[in-house]
Amino acid sequence: MASTNVKELTDANFESEVLKSDLPTLVDFWAVWCGPCKQIAPVVEALADQYAGKLKVGKLDVDHHQIYAQQLRVTSIPALFLFKGGKVVWNTVGAVPRSKLEAELQKHL
Repeated sequence: MASTNVKELTDANFESEVLKSDLPTLVDFWAVWCGPCKQIAPVVEALADQYAGKLKVGKLDVDHHQIYAQQLRVTSIPALFLFKGGKVVWNTVGAVPRSKLEAELQKHL
């Protein structure tokens, strides 16, 4: 991860970093071998930098941390979930355009 504004999420820190966060939190469920995940990574990092202080952004590697991916029924990646107040308020699957992501973020910030 190139951006310092993107937090590495794990099964161990997911609750404290995402579910109990005071800020809306965008979670990117991804894997190293996933081509579309690599495609969307720069967009996720750019959004993390752009909305620093207003939005928390994290990435969870589904190959190494599966508990929350299974609980949220993540069956395809990349899967992006936006949490607010510990609840999912929006999610999507695939390498979606930045404009779509920003439009959804704006609704919840």
